Amino acid sequence: MRNLSKYIFAVLFFVAAINTYGQKFGYVDTQVLLMDMPDVKEANSNIETFTTQLQKKGQDMIKALQAKAQDLERKQGQGEISPLQLETEAQKLKDEETAIMKFEQESQQKIMKKREDLLMPLRNRIQTAISDVATENGYAYIFDLSTGFVLYAEKSTDVGALVKAKLGI
Repeated sequence: MRNLSKYIFAVLFFVAAINTYGQKFGYVDTQVLLMDMPDVKEANSNIETFTTQLQKKGQDMIKALQAKAQDLERKQGQGEISPLQLETEAQKLKDEETAIMKFEQESQQKIMKKREDLLMPLRNRIQTAISDVATENGYAYIFDLSTGFVLYAEKSTDVGALVKAKLGI
């Protein structure tokens, strides 16, 4: 109960401070903005196509490995291969399996990079628009509803220099 009273007091103090200083606060949901942008739909389509291409290549690699393994088993079962050749071929299959795992890891990294490359300019456009709206409409702060982060803060509200002075740095 005591914590609730402190919380209510803090909220009331915050509201009073806003009214006293007249600073404007706003919020936006950047995820909604991002999903509503036509360019995002195109970017997502490109990412999907790229992902599908990499997945198909990976599946083809796996099918080829499985075919080689089955062929090796057949040769072994029919006695067409010596134990030394079997060992050599088995090692080649293990190496190929390792290469496929590496390909899968690299594919995930490539997909992440592609996503970042395509979406970063769009996020930057959103950030620029938010800063412009804040400046044009006198907002001191704009928060992102989807993340809870501050997307814009009026430079005059930065108390970093005062804190540094207090810390002696």
